[in-house]
Amino acid sequence: MRMLTPGYDLRITRDSVVAYLPYFGRAYSAPLNLMGGGVQFTSVKFDYKVEERKKGGWNIIIKPNDVDDNQQLNLTVFSNGSASVQVTSNNRQAIQFNGYISMAQ
Repeated sequence: MRMLTPGYDLRITRDSVVAYLPYFGRAYSAPLNLMGGGVQFTSVKFDYKVEERKKGGWNIIIKPNDVDDNQQLNLTVFSNGSASVQVTSNNRQAIQFNGYISMAQ
């Protein structure tokens, strides 16, 4: 797990998911776009599922449908405002980040 540092973020609104996250791990195939080495995408067509956790907070699964690499975001949002996100992909090893939820400005 890595603590998400300033400059990287995951923005989720009603109509879009924008990911700008670093990536450290194993790639199972060479990327088509050599310019972006991290987890970077904008999705406006996505499915999501929200479940309330027994100990407070929520589990949220987001599946972008308009992203080249089939990715899934598994978010765990805790009642104190902290969060964990795991990014899974067909072509890369999964990576997980920890951070905090904040309202968009």
